[in-house]
Amino acid sequence: MEIPLWLALLVVGWLGVKLARPPMWLVVVLLLGGHLIAGSFLGPAVGTALK
Repeated sequence: MEIPLWLALLVVGWLGVKLARPPMWLVVVLLLGGHLIAGSFLGPAVGTALK
């Protein structure tokens, strides 16, 4: 059985928010920061570091 990556990330994210109950501003900052870093010149460097 293959699950799309976006669906797996959505489920893990939803469970993380429900179980850990982080403040909503922290969730927004992490999502926005990740999106901005991925589109910047730091994106390839972060991608290489995470591999």
